[in-house]
Amino acid sequence: MRIAHFGHSCILVEKDGTRILFDPGNFSHGFEGITGLDAIAVTHQHPDHICPNRIEALIAANPQARLLSDPQTALLRGEPWEAVRAGEVLKVGNVQITGGGGRHAVIHPEIPVIDNTVFQLGTPDDPSQLVHPGDSLWVPSTPVGVLAIPSVAPWMKIHETVDYLRAVNPRFAFPIHFGIIAPEAQGLYFGRLNEMSPVETEFRVIQAEDHTEF
Repeated sequence: MRIAHFGHSCILVEKDGTRILFDPGNFSHGFEGITGLDAIAVTHQHPDHICPNRIEALIAANPQARLLSDPQTALLRGEPWEAVRAGEVLKVGNVQITGGGGRHAVIHPEIPVIDNTVFQLGTPDDPSQLVHPGDSLWVPSTPVGVLAIPSVAPWMKIHETVDYLRAVNPRFAFPIHFGIIAPEAQGLYFGRLNEMSPVETEFRVIQAEDHTEF
């Protein structure tokens, strides 16, 4: 599995000949020229996960790509967007996608909670080879190979991030959702996650417009 990071929560996953781009938002960059996508997947409607100024050009450049999202985003944007709900299973190319979660983390009690779909990629026998939780701390019920872990967010304390990493206990983890802090501050968060991760977890950092193999 090859994963490229385009900043914040935007990643390109290439697995078994299938290419899926997640959360091309307004804090991400470098995804604009990507073609040959099998799917564009959006966890929720916030602009740091779906950039309203660039999403249409991305779709036009990938007319064959399926457009997958949480139910509210699919309703707001209309066809051909497909809602992926918790528990639903579908196949894109050679990859099985399983929906999870369902709700965005609480930002403040006075702010309405919106839909958020957790995307799990894998096979019928190993459904969570990669997990992109969007803005949630939902723990899959199956073993996780690679976790894209939200690392900095206005809805999350760092101890919650550490506890989430420990609860999921993935084989690998790499941080996403850190486009809201200065580069000089990244080490503060990444260092804690690396130091306090489970013994079985290998923590890696994929910087913007870089990639790695898992």
